[in-house]
Amino acid sequence: MFLLLQLIVMVVAFISNEDEAAAQYVPPYTSIVVPVTKHIDAAKPLYSVQIMTAYVNMDYLHANFLIDVDAPFIWHDCVLQWNIYQGSCPANTLCTYPVSCEEYQCTDVRTTYSYENPSCPPVTNSSTLPGWGYCTCPVNVVNPVTGSCSQALLNYDDFTVDVSNGRNVLNGVYGANPNAACVPSLSFASFPANVTGVMAFSSSPYAFPAYLYQPLKKTLALCLPSSSSAPGVLFFGAGPYYLLPHLNVDVRSLLSYTPLLKHPDSFGYFIGVKAIVVKQRSIDLTGIATTKLSTIEPYTTLRNDIYTRMVHMFSIATIGIPRARPVAPFGLCFRNFTISNQVSFKVPDIDFVLPDGKKWTISTANSMKQITKDVTCLAFVDGGATPEHAIVIGTFQMEDNFLEFDLEKSILGFSSSLLLEQTSCSNFNFTMVNMS
Repeated sequence: MFLLLQLIVMVVAFISNEDEAAAQYVPPYTSIVVPVTKHIDAAKPLYSVQIMTAYVNMDYLHANFLIDVDAPFIWHDCVLQWNIYQGSCPANTLCTYPVSCEEYQCTDVRTTYSYENPSCPPVTNSSTLPGWGYCTCPVNVVNPVTGSCSQALLNYDDFTVDVSNGRNVLNGVYGANPNAACVPSLSFASFPANVTGVMAFSSSPYAFPAYLYQPLKKTLALCLPSSSSAPGVLFFGAGPYYLLPHLNVDVRSLLSYTPLLKHPDSFGYFIGVKAIVVKQRSIDLTGIATTKLSTIEPYTTLRNDIYTRMVHMFSIATIGIPRARPVAPFGLCFRNFTISNQVSFKVPDIDFVLPDGKKWTISTANSMKQITKDVTCLAFVDGGATPEHAIVIGTFQMEDNFLEFDLEKSILGFSSSLLLEQTSCSNFNFTMVNMS
């Protein structure tokens, strides 16, 4: 009996020690990390991430997805197949398992997260897969390039991404199993070459961040590159974040923070702007202007009354720079004086003043778009008299700015131009190292 009691005590102690060791385990990675590519071969500049989508013949298949911080769920080029086994999927095709129209996810996505507008076709439960016996789940998606609406079929997907310690890529992977949707290959004719999906990074419970769990912190960090020749970087998880050559400078030390705002009927990200300042001249906005951040719109759009006043202020502040004929979609352009193909003039910064007094500074690299060797334009666009949002911050203004969306605290961290810190979004070290 005594020996039995001793054995029980030893077993309990062993289990307790194992549980304590598991509780104290800290993984060597702090985030997932993916490269961000800029594409300039579509109707407008767009940005993609590369995700591993399937494991075939001892290797991962990769696909490129547009980054969309507004989309409610993921959709991409794939086909549904209910009975997936080795060799059953056609060559060069990604097969995924269908969601039935009778399942909770189908009703939830259709009623809350699927697009609804007059151009969208009605959804029905009439389609089935051969031999399956259940109806599939059509949902509506909107093409971010053309604005057209079409149908996709909801699925159970499987994505894999690399992990990072904030300095390098580590030799491990992280898997996620979101509900996504399949569309035919032809749906991507208007997309950049080799981009075959839309990756939702919004606050929707069906966007990619919702499927990423401990030990990852609910934080999305995005750094869009200004060139198509070198990748930027996207993290999800806690920092630190390091960019070359500053190996000892956590990018978070460069950030200012402002609250993220909620907006009805949108899963995107919004901040408040109370004024726009150019060279001590201020446009004080009525109340707080709800300002959307977009990874699809190429340039910041301003409601007409705001745009007109800002262009007027900028014209006064640049009175000594010769004008050029405006080039659509821009309304104010300048003649260049160039030295070795670099624009030699500098224009005033544009400050977006936030409700808490913080300033998001738009410097020359993010305010002036060089059109030709002879013409450079103010890269802001007239959004009309009654746009849905007073201000939409576009990707040109985000390039080489580090943005951290903290989804737990509901705050946005922003750096303004990293070029002023002698680095850029293309300076993350993607060299893979072993986990320690």
